[in-house]
Amino acid sequence: MIGNMLRRCWRAVRRLSGDDAYERYLAHHAEHHPDAPPLSREDFFKQWQDTKWKGVKRCC
Repeated sequence: MIGNMLRRCWRAVRRLSGDDAYERYLAHHAEHHPDAPPLSREDFFKQWQDTKWKGVKRCC
């Protein structure tokens, strides 16, 4: 019982932090784009970070 609760909490933390983003990407890719090769972990995170920070505008 406590083990299940801890696993659920850990999954929630990973999801909120983006730590499981590549695993979620692979699951989505396998379901929706089975005939195309997925991005490597390195390429995925580079694209993810570029997209995340693309619109950030700062004065300093």
